Amino acid sequence: MFGLEQTPPGAGVATLHGDEPEAPGLDPAETVQLRNIRRFGAAGALLMAIGALGAGAQPVLQNPIAGVRLLSLPSRMATSALTVTMTGTVLVVLAWLLLGRFALGQTRSGATPRRLSRSQMDRTLLLWILPLTVAPPMFSRDVYSYLAQSEITARGLDPYDIGPVNALGADNVLTRTVPNIWRETPAPYGPLFLWMGRGITYLTGENIVAGIFLHRLLALAGVALIVWALPRLARRCGVASVTALWLGAANPLLLFHLVAGIHNEALMIGLMLAGTELALRAIERPGALRSTDIAFLVGGAGVIALSSTIKIPSLIALGFVGMALSRRWGGTLRSVAYAALLLGTIAVAVQVVVSLGSGLGFGWIHTLGTAGVVRSWMSIPTILGLATGFVGVLLGLGDHTTAVLSLTRPIAAVVAGVIVIRMLVAVLRGRLHSVGALGVALGAVVLLFPVVQPWYLLWAVIPLAAWATTPSFRRPAIAFSSLVSVILMPNGSEYQPFQIVQAAVMTILTIVVLYLLTRNRLPWPTRSGPPAPERRTDEYAESS
Repeated sequence: MFGLEQTPPGAGVATLHGDEPEAPGLDPAETVQLRNIRRFGAAGALLMAIGALGAGAQPVLQNPIAGVRLLSLPSRMATSALTVTMTGTVLVVLAWLLLGRFALGQTRSGATPRRLSRSQMDRTLLLWILPLTVAPPMFSRDVYSYLAQSEITARGLDPYDIGPVNALGADNVLTRTVPNIWRETPAPYGPLFLWMGRGITYLTGENIVAGIFLHRLLALAGVALIVWALPRLARRCGVASVTALWLGAANPLLLFHLVAGIHNEALMIGLMLAGTELALRAIERPGALRSTDIAFLVGGAGVIALSSTIKIPSLIALGFVGMALSRRWGGTLRSVAYAALLLGTIAVAVQVVVSLGSGLGFGWIHTLGTAGVVRSWMSIPTILGLATGFVGVLLGLGDHTTAVLSLTRPIAAVVAGVIVIRMLVAVLRGRLHSVGALGVALGAVVLLFPVVQPWYLLWAVIPLAAWATTPSFRRPAIAFSSLVSVILMPNGSEYQPFQIVQAAVMTILTIVVLYLLTRNRLPWPTRSGPPAPERRTDEYAESS
């Protein structure tokens, strides 16, 4: 059950990985196509920013565009604003898929593959991010909860004991912008995040727009850490760095939810990956550990522990670093105990220092399950419970959804725990690289979590982008990222069905027109020419 038995090399989860060498750069014709793809995606991001003026998750009060003659026009034309935003969203996703042909680099003909360079990837990513950094929040209203909880902290109250309504009052400008479901709930976030939020509140007070932009700067700092760490981890795993960046950092889920949506997952994932890279820099270096290696190991473990004071799931990464360290020390039970003692001491020390230094104490440990009140369709145990309850209603047996959820969620937690232990053992036995095992473990935790939000998928997709190379991972990851990115409403809430239908029809028509206008400029898939030979298992795309 826990993976202690001997398994053949390359069996099980290990089949998701294969070495992926770096490749030559693009030829002149492909470089021109790359520039067109970059502009295509930038146009989509710009449309999203414009449409968000009317279709974004704008504040209830202190809306800076309210009453401004031109800028407030989208807010008075809801369906048109939704159409513009949806069109921009689809353009970005299509541009990302087209970019994948130059990031994956494989060819059907067997010719030498070519990939875009790291600088080309960085410029593309920057151009797509810039319009979203100045746009109103999109796809979620969580940033308003961040602002309210930060104000509670700044007033010297305990955000882990009371919610915005009781702490700030129902008529407070920050409370009125918080989604109804979170107005009376305590903060589910770690003390480091609220400590930084308190600093933002000291600078901005109750100015919502200024607070939004400072929280977005925190998210951008997390994205920068992801961009720094991901290619380095990919090289450790023998994976092309630009491919990992394309699937991880340029993923529409990251652009839409971590940048535009301003979620603190950006900082959590960024710190987790950066800490993992620093720790592995010491562990995987041949020879005896030097003083600099020990500094990297302790510093990396400390950075991972810091990420857990934003959101606790990232602490799992410390377990995989510990197993890699234990394997270096011989892979015995004694080495496991020594590694656990060392890294556990660092984690506890960091969490104690942050909890006491912030003045927030350890109340955050008791609010980790706050988000469980949401019933998420992406959570396997939750959807099983909801489906069973629905069937019970149809059969006239009554609605037993809550009772079923009380069974499916604990069972799912046990299954997730077993998977995590198996991955830890696989690292200790040398069957999996710690980065790949971390991604698989986080994927199990996310899918079996009681609540799964779309951006939670990035917990697993980003580390796996640095390790998993086979189509059996990449194709579902690409398909699911694309699908989830285009089906969510940009205002973080719901629209009337007729508005969604009208916007979807106009979006499809617009995309068709753009396809006809760009079919000679962009590398759209074509079926012309003789039939392609039978594909190998490591082929993903065709570079024209």
